[in-house]
Amino acid sequence: MIDTASHIDDFAAFIRESPSSYHAAAETRRRLLEAGFTALAEADEWPREPGRYVVVRDGAVIAWVVPEGATALSAFRVLGAHTDSPGFKLKPKPTTGSNGWLQAGVEVYGGPLLNSWLDRELELAGRLVTRDGVEHLTRTGPFLRIPQLAIHLDRDANTGLTLDRQRHTAPVFGVGDASQADLLGILARAAGVEVEEVAGYDILTADTAAPARFGLDSALFAAGRMDNLSSVHAGLAALLTVGLEGDTVSVLAAFDHEELGSESRSGASGPLLAEVLGRVQVGLGASEEERARAFAASWCLSSDAGHSVHPNYPEKHDPVNRPVAGGGPLLKINANQRYATDARGAALWRRACERAGVDFQEFVSNNTVPCGSTIGPLTATRLGIRTVDVGVPLLSMHSARELAHVDDLVALSAAIGAFFAGA
Repeated sequence: MIDTASHIDDFAAFIRESPSSYHAAAETRRRLLEAGFTALAEADEWPREPGRYVVVRDGAVIAWVVPEGATALSAFRVLGAHTDSPGFKLKPKPTTGSNGWLQAGVEVYGGPLLNSWLDRELELAGRLVTRDGVEHLTRTGPFLRIPQLAIHLDRDANTGLTLDRQRHTAPVFGVGDASQADLLGILARAAGVEVEEVAGYDILTADTAAPARFGLDSALFAAGRMDNLSSVHAGLAALLTVGLEGDTVSVLAAFDHEELGSESRSGASGPLLAEVLGRVQVGLGASEEERARAFAASWCLSSDAGHSVHPNYPEKHDPVNRPVAGGGPLLKINANQRYATDARGAALWRRACERAGVDFQEFVSNNTVPCGSTIGPLTATRLGIRTVDVGVPLLSMHSARELAHVDDLVALSAAIGAFFAGA
């Protein structure tokens, strides 16, 4: 039985330590190593004996447990998620300015709800790569703000706010002459390196407001980046409960760049998961025939946040399937395979939730509202592994600060634990 208070406190701590996909992968790895997992490097030879292992590629992380009874025919149980969230990414020549203000040159990353990023204290976070090829994580803490135009200067702001992505989203971080400021130098100092040694960077913005429980019985939870750290943390917490008994290989696969379409070496459309599973099978001595048979018996839960019915916009949701916050995690269904769920996947999710003792809710889009997609169809297409799409219901998805119910966050992790256990 998962204790709600401690689980939510742990999730809040995970969010605070994960302002970028690179930080999320590093924090996941850190927690796994603390729990006894062994870190592997892709360029090294991997062990063939049973155990708990983790590998990081850029902003993606994959961890797995090879049990004592694993054989060449062992099936995989994969929990797929993603580490990145919408926001803004720092451009080259990042220090800019206008009319006495110092500003950061940023590019929109993914599909953020732009107005939600206005008038918030933001930080810059990500990685610097120095000339020697070493990667350094960095973060500034509260440092930036995208100021909204006062209503006195835009009387129509409350009836038709339109933000130009180039002109209106540049954050300020001080006043002065831009030629005398050095934003990259600030990031380098935060990482403890000399700015002259920085050869490349991937830096994004993150909201710095602390996660918070609130509302009746403190049942609501607000935080940034729950799409999709809610699934990464739920999968991590579940994987940490997996022992070495049995013969099924449990896997947590958290990819980067899902918000951009997943087409990268660390995204779900890339080769990372196939390479890791293949190397695990080599370690188990699997032939091509045995690999195919193992994949045929395997499952992937693609866990990504979904939509709770919105009380102020109920017409945007399906008239019958209307998941409510607190009603349980979602089974996500789409006739056009934007989600990978089919009848067999629905049956698997029902078994997992029943074994975990939690309820679940079906989500399907209103026919007039286009449906987004997930890593589920990508994984099913690339690997041929049966896949089902699930996740927690949110309000304000892609906002700088999203809203969930604490019971759904706990229930998702419990159901993933039951999935790993063979439900």
